[in-house]
Amino acid sequence: MTKEFPIFPLNSVLCPKGRLPLQIFEQRYLSMISRCLKSHEGFVIVLIKNGKEASGECTFFDVGSYARVVDFQQLPNGFLGITAEGECKVSISQAHRQSDGLYVAKVEALGLETPTETPEQYSELADLLEDLLRHPVIQALGMSVDFHDARDVGWRLVELLPLAMEDKQYLLTLEDPVYRLEQIRYLIHALAE
Repeated sequence: MTKEFPIFPLNSVLCPKGRLPLQIFEQRYLSMISRCLKSHEGFVIVLIKNGKEASGECTFFDVGSYARVVDFQQLPNGFLGITAEGECKVSISQAHRQSDGLYVAKVEALGLETPTETPEQYSELADLLEDLLRHPVIQALGMSVDFHDARDVGWRLVELLPLAMEDKQYLLTLEDPVYRLEQIRYLIHALAE
């Protein structure tokens, strides 16, 4: 089923079950969040390909994550703080910018990846993730991880490791959780060299 949803282009990649804290201050996004909360619907977070969203036109990738607001609060700086949680990967088509500057597009959920046991040869990646999750900033997000599920391990590493955004986007688009772990291990070794 294809439906039109608001698009939130960012310089971040959000994966299914991941959480992303955001500060909302532009009127178009304040209105979007208000509508989403009232309608109990979400929006799509997608990585910017070219341009800067805040300064005008930008282009973005055609795969992102459908997300919902799971927490919100007024921040000391006056901005609205939200925590968005990814639900599923989606394809984006027929994007256009409305008069208020908000992008909307046709969105279609991509197939769910098959739950896959984390293979023993990638246990060091699960251990690395466990170490990353001990950081207080990450703990504050309240993420839960199934270390036995290769999807969860891969998605969380995509979000938390200091990889190039294009690499994160590539890893998001992969449909095989074990292959994603293989690619993450390759990218980690490349970083170390």
